[in-house]
Amino acid sequence: MKDNELGVFLRARREAVTPAEVGLPAGFRRRTPGLRRAELAGLAGISVEYLARLEQGRDRNPSPQVLTAIGDALHLDTADHVLLHRLAKDHGANKWLCQSVTAPRTRTVRATLRSLLDRLEPTPAVLLNWMGDIVAYTGGYERYARPLGLLDADPPNLLRYLFTDERARAVYPGWDRLADEQVAHLREETSLHDPHVAALAEELTAAGAPFSDRLAAVPVRPARFGTELVDHPEVGRLRLSYETLALPDEGQRLVVHTPADEATATALDRLNGRRPGALRAVSG
Repeated sequence: MKDNELGVFLRARREAVTPAEVGLPAGFRRRTPGLRRAELAGLAGISVEYLARLEQGRDRNPSPQVLTAIGDALHLDTADHVLLHRLAKDHGANKWLCQSVTAPRTRTVRATLRSLLDRLEPTPAVLLNWMGDIVAYTGGYERYARPLGLLDADPPNLLRYLFTDERARAVYPGWDRLADEQVAHLREETSLHDPHVAALAEELTAAGAPFSDRLAAVPVRPARFGTELVDHPEVGRLRLSYETLALPDEGQRLVVHTPADEATATALDRLNGRRPGALRAVSG
C-alpha cells in the first residue's frame, strides 16, 4: 500500500499543469513535464525545499493554508481541493490515531432508507457502505444481481466480487472502468490506514496486479453517474444508467440503476416478472 499518496498526488497535478495555464512563459529546454517545483513553489508562496519535502513524503503536516495555496496555484477545482486536504489529513501526524478510533464497517440501515428502497421498486437500487459491502437492496436489484453472482458472498462485497470472482470480467464488458471507479470510491470515502480497509486491501492485493496497481496509482475522484454495460446470463446485454447518492453521515452510498434504452427496460421487466412498461428507459 502506497504510504505517500499526498506526495504522489501533488507531483502528478504539478506535472499535469502547463506554464501557460498559470500565466507563466513556457521557455526553452524544459525537461520537466508541466510545472517545475520552483514555479509551483513561487506561485504558492512557499519554498522549493518545503514543496520537495511534501512531494517526497518527508513532511506530513502541511497547514490548511499551505494546502489551499498549493491547490489554488494548481487551479484545482473544489472537489480536488477537498481531496488534497483529505490526503494530507490521512497521512499526517494523526494517521495512526484512526486505527484505534475507527468505527466498525456500517451495515445498519436507517428505517427511512429502507422505506426509500421500498418505494424504488422495481428499480435495481443498492445501498453500499464505505467498504463496498452490499448492505441493502431492492427486490429489483436482487433479481438483477443474483444471477451475476454478486450476492453469493456473506456479506456480499462489490470490490471483492470484481477482483476475485472470475465471473465479473465476463459480466462487465467495461470491467476496467468499473474497477477504477470502485477503487476510487474506496480511496475517497475511507482511510487506507483504517484496519478494516487495510485488511480488505491486503486481501485484494494478494489477488494480483489489477487491484494493487490501482491502489498505487494517483488518487482520482470516482464517477457519480454514467452508463455501464452488463452481459446478463438470463436476459442478455443491458445498458444501465446509474446515479450515486452519497450519504456521508451514514458512511454509505445509494446507487440507483435505470434502463438506458428500451431493450434494457424490456429485459428488466422480464427479470421482474412484470408487464412491459413497468420500467421506462431514461436517456440523456
